[in-house]
Amino acid sequence: MTEAAPDLAERAVLRKATLRLVPFLMLCYFFAMLDRSNIGVASLQMNERIGLSAAAYGLGGSLFFIAYFLFEVPSNLFMERFGARKWLGRIMVTWGLVCVAMALTRGPMSFYVLRFLLGAAEAGFFPGVVLYSTYWYPVKYRARIITAYSIANALASFIGSPISAALLHADGVLGVQGWQWVFIGEGVPTVLLGLACFWVLTDRPATATWLKPEERTLLETRIAADQGGETVPAISLWRLFRNPYVWGLTLACSGASSTLASLGVWQPQLIKSFGVTNFEAGVINALPYGVSTLLMMLWSQSSDRSGERRWHTALPLIIIAGGFALLLAVTKSLILAVVLLTLIMVAYTSFKGPFWAFTSERLSPRVAAAGFAAINGASNLIAGGVVWLIGVLQEETGSLAASMSPMIGLSLVGAAIVLSMRRTAAPMTLKAEARA
Repeated sequence: MTEAAPDLAERAVLRKATLRLVPFLMLCYFFAMLDRSNIGVASLQMNERIGLSAAAYGLGGSLFFIAYFLFEVPSNLFMERFGARKWLGRIMVTWGLVCVAMALTRGPMSFYVLRFLLGAAEAGFFPGVVLYSTYWYPVKYRARIITAYSIANALASFIGSPISAALLHADGVLGVQGWQWVFIGEGVPTVLLGLACFWVLTDRPATATWLKPEERTLLETRIAADQGGETVPAISLWRLFRNPYVWGLTLACSGASSTLASLGVWQPQLIKSFGVTNFEAGVINALPYGVSTLLMMLWSQSSDRSGERRWHTALPLIIIAGGFALLLAVTKSLILAVVLLTLIMVAYTSFKGPFWAFTSERLSPRVAAAGFAAINGASNLIAGGVVWLIGVLQEETGSLAASMSPMIGLSLVGAAIVLSMRRTAAPMTLKAEARA
């Protein structure tokens, strides 16, 4: 057998697994981001009708991420116990039902409660998908696979934003207001997809009856070979959070998470502040996500081909910081604002693949379930605080663009931390953790 033959066999079985799993998970993630971010478009009509101030809206937006943080690590640990097929399906059914219930919002208190419940219901889905990818793909493929899921993220706003804007025009149909149709129309499909998880997904290669025995063996062997090397050891969650590399990765992820959370909640209102209609704001809101969908895979492919992760992770954070800084100077130009928002979104989507591949190479398999969720959950908790802070700053300054200035420092700090990290974890730190 030639040296190239094993690689050809590997690519063939991975292609089969990808066709089976990735398109479906992309669709699931599409609705995850759609149901999370549709509040931005719904708010164009909802806030005035139920009496939400900017600060109250920002607080409700942040409660999603607080619940996300509280329930994310337990969710991933339960997925390890019950399997991805059952647990990811359960997550989707639950958050779909809560999304539909968002149509029952009547004022600030019900808004707070339902946004908190939505965060609790969705918690664990994305880190669960990242963890699930480590069951199926060797390290060298993970940036591209994670970025493929992130394409669904961008598409959720590119396609979903105009859909949400159109649903606003169903105002009064069957006695239901337009903003309520946004939640109903986008929550019901999620429930149906959650039920489909029980039939489409397979927990691990070893149980994949749609793979040949030799294909299952090859895939398990290649993935097991990637588990060598120096990584953060299998430690308790408390000790995991005491590891400086975990905190560094959390802060790095916070700049990107806060970017997505802030723009998802506030970008439609920022665009509307230029004097456009609700429908126009929804359509224009889609443009940054559409461009990022076309470009995001190129950066991850570059990272996978070169094996370089640090600069591929840090540079997008630097671009995010620059984009927000320039946004402060173009508050009177809609075109320039949309260009900068597009640059920021391209940088955000380019960040995710290299970052999570970088992270997966530094966490041992036994700690990965808690590690992915802890990093993602803590970064989302910080993002929730930023969403709330933007609402407070907007009421104080009267400028939504200026209220997003905290993103500049947060992203630069994250980039600096990534660039300061060594290629391998420090042996002294790991030994200390092992003794703790």
